Amino acid sequence: MPTSTGWYNGELQHYTNLQENSNVVSGVLNLVAKKKTYTDQGVTKDYTSARLNSKFSFKYGRVDIRAKVPVDKGSWPALWLLGKNVNEPGGYYNADFGTSNWPACGEIDMMEYGIFSGKPANYIQSTLHTPSSSGSSVNHGSTIADSDIQSNYHIYSLNWSPNQITFLLDGVAYYTYNPSVKNASTWPFDKEQYLLLNIAMGGVAGAVPANFLETAMQIDYVRVYQNTAPDTESPTLFTAKTGNISNNSIELLLNATDNLGTLNYKISYNGIENNITGASGVDKSVIINNLAPNTTYNFVVSASDSAGNSAANSPLSISAKTTNSTSTDCAGTSAVASQGSFSIGYNYQFQTIGNDVKFTFKLLDTDKSGVVAYLFRENPFQETPMNALGNNTFTQTVSNQTLYSTISYAVKFAFAGGLSVTKYYQYVVGSNCVLGTSELFYKGAKIYPNPVKNVLHIDLESAENDITLADQSGKVILNKKAGRSFTVDLASYPAGLYYLTVKNLNKTETLKVIKE
Repeated sequence: MPTSTGWYNGELQHYTNLQENSNVVSGVLNLVAKKKTYTDQGVTKDYTSARLNSKFSFKYGRVDIRAKVPVDKGSWPALWLLGKNVNEPGGYYNADFGTSNWPACGEIDMMEYGIFSGKPANYIQSTLHTPSSSGSSVNHGSTIADSDIQSNYHIYSLNWSPNQITFLLDGVAYYTYNPSVKNASTWPFDKEQYLLLNIAMGGVAGAVPANFLETAMQIDYVRVYQNTAPDTESPTLFTAKTGNISNNSIELLLNATDNLGTLNYKISYNGIENNITGASGVDKSVIINNLAPNTTYNFVVSASDSAGNSAANSPLSISAKTTNSTSTDCAGTSAVASQGSFSIGYNYQFQTIGNDVKFTFKLLDTDKSGVVAYLFRENPFQETPMNALGNNTFTQTVSNQTLYSTISYAVKFAFAGGLSVTKYYQYVVGSNCVLGTSELFYKGAKIYPNPVKNVLHIDLESAENDITLADQSGKVILNKKAGRSFTVDLASYPAGLYYLTVKNLNKTETLKVIKE
């Protein structure tokens, strides 16, 4: 038991090593959940069951499990995988490899049944649990078997590669997980995992009927396939160039050819690293968001295949400069995505109400169904369900924001068969998007011109002020005392965003300045 009272999710069973809970008869593995009073480690429960895990682990491949799955109310059968590095108490690999908490270890649910209320008979679901979305994860797909899953064998399958994970029922794919940005938050599936088969009782599966006696999951076979032929052929024709460039984003177009059909691109800039996959011979568009206006960025891009072979001319270096900005995004229409893609696009709007910021996003795509939305905060990452207003319009308000600070948010639209995530939008709290006029007023200050090329003029209410000027990285480049009116010569400073902090006896304000 991982906790002092039993297993997670309010489950009611003890998992045992009794043959009555797991056995092989005529070549069929039986996992049996029973109504039976049983005491283990000083805890008494009313049900026993089996939870079996493989004593081998693997990375990448195809898994086929041919099984009959119980559908009894209150039962929760599952075929799934966990990262070998999970530090679960009592886990088979925990003592030697348990270095990561859940869900940082990654969890792949090949098949679950019985925990989805209101769904039709023979409805199964597959789910990915990652640091970017865990618990009630939005990364899931489902299908309905064409015959009763308890009376008939079905083949539950998983195709797992370095680039994506696809789930199949009886050979037919019904869901693929392939985040465009693969990092520790979205893709903890670059390490070995092991298989688990189990039946839980109660908890999130609901109440167990009083007349329940026992049920079983029957496993005909579990097969794991892996490609053992080594790939020694490196990608060729590797190119990297720029596409569309805005005041806060740069599009990179990456291309290479490989015999296995899939390329892994690594993009590095300013200490940031992104890993992206793309198809062989096809331009992969990667949009780097949240950049400073009128600023040159240097990117280093490498290309390799799934076997780790690098292109002969890898890495490539490419430079691009964002355009000048005289406004802050408050509202508009876009089709730019940071994950997935949009067939039409979306509307977005930011509004400051007191110290709160209200976000409103509308999905314009007409080919999506069952749409829900989640607000993504970029740093530190946080995912929050948004409120539906109807007509695929969603809203969410974040409270107690610091006026004139810059925040960065995106929205994930999840729908039947997939998801799409907008780009991250930077918004200055309190802005009504008139930045770029000759004067900008803050609570007790006026600064002009803004944007500024040379001399910035500042008018303040207080006669005594401590002034600090810092660049985007937080490096202080000016620290002085000033009166009600003074100037700062910015002619020698590079273009970009700067923050002017004014502190006096009454308050502290941070003013955002754009240097052209």
